[in-house]
Amino acid sequence: MSTTFASLRVPNYRTYFLGGLVSNVGTWMGRVAQDWLVLTQLTDHSASALGVVTGLQFAPVVLLAPWAGAAADRFPKRTILLWTQAALGLTAALTWLLVVTGTAQLWMIYLLALAQGAAAALDNPTRQAFASELVGPDLIGNAVGLNSASFNAARLLGPAVAGVVIGAWGTGPAFGVNALSFAAVILSLTRLRVSDLHPAPLRRGGGAIREGLGYVRRRPDIMLLMFIVFMLGTFGMNFQLTMALMATTVFGRGAEEYGLLGSIMAIGSLSAALLSARRAQPRLRVLLLALGGFTLASAAAAAAPSYAAFALLLIPCGLTALTVMTTANASVQLSVDPEMRGRVMALYMAIFMGGTPLGAPFIGWVGDTFGARWTIGVGAVATGIACLAAVAYIMVSDGVRLRRRPGSRRLEVVHPDQLEPHDHDLAEVVTR
Repeated sequence: MSTTFASLRVPNYRTYFLGGLVSNVGTWMGRVAQDWLVLTQLTDHSASALGVVTGLQFAPVVLLAPWAGAAADRFPKRTILLWTQAALGLTAALTWLLVVTGTAQLWMIYLLALAQGAAAALDNPTRQAFASELVGPDLIGNAVGLNSASFNAARLLGPAVAGVVIGAWGTGPAFGVNALSFAAVILSLTRLRVSDLHPAPLRRGGGAIREGLGYVRRRPDIMLLMFIVFMLGTFGMNFQLTMALMATTVFGRGAEEYGLLGSIMAIGSLSAALLSARRAQPRLRVLLLALGGFTLASAAAAAAPSYAAFALLLIPCGLTALTVMTTANASVQLSVDPEMRGRVMALYMAIFMGGTPLGAPFIGWVGDTFGARWTIGVGAVATGIACLAAVAYIMVSDGVRLRRRPGSRRLEVVHPDQLEPHDHDLAEVVTR
């Protein structure tokens, strides 16, 4: 087996991976069905309403992050995941029941979205930190990449299947499949060999939240990564909202074509996840180049002249965005102490996903006020600013500079220990 799939040699990870893949397909079907339900059945294509639903799903990730992280470090992660996955399955089943009985109203979807967010607030950091317990420290980067590959392989299949199902039978069956899919991941968790796990020491006593916040404040490298993923997650990664608006209001397409957009974007995301799984160590240079690439790709997608052009431009959007996400995720997990991983990952996920309660309603307002194209254009501007700010920060903190190459008009990048005395009056730049 190649290094790309090294974690699949571990029986526990293989079992968990397969269960998660099935569940992820259902999750993507549920997301497409929810968007379509809100846009076409409960409202008259209201971007603001869809933004509120998306925001409610992610608000608890911010509000509950400190307690979720403390719980992830205090209790067995496998036990937590069994409860959170059961809760998420229950909310999916309730949504299905409301839809098939014809009693669904917008306020009900709001409440269910909030309930899903509360369960996800505890599930997300626990699931992220659980990867290291499945494979051990040597394969963390590979496991993070494969987890993303599972999520995006499901994204290839889930939206396309959901589009066909919704077009033929409505949103009800799509919600039903999502509810049933949670049984797969719950079954996989019950079949793990507990004796083969690599559990981190459980945190006992008080002060866990304060300790976690203090740990992150003392780590500027982690804070930089959190700033980058906040800007990407808040303004750039609203494709659940923006693709629905572009498909319906700009290009006048139906459920099948909307579902296909998610699958096309997943081609790039899946490619990025597999490439990340091959890299032994995450690199900041890769992350910054990918962030710059996302800025350019999303700007081009916002200006796409046709549905086909927009669909094709979603591939580099997915490739670059997922590269940023997996590189940042692996960098954080590899750099923190094992006993702090749950709390740090809770804060990381709060920063990344929790920006959505701020970004999604704002993006929805932008769509209603300025048009669907600007919902993507705003993300391109924000991530471009984030890229430049990150480069400037590293430039100041590392003191990397430009030096004129001898006998040439070209400038070359050098590190501080390579500088000659006369070089220090030249402009500073960053590289890694």
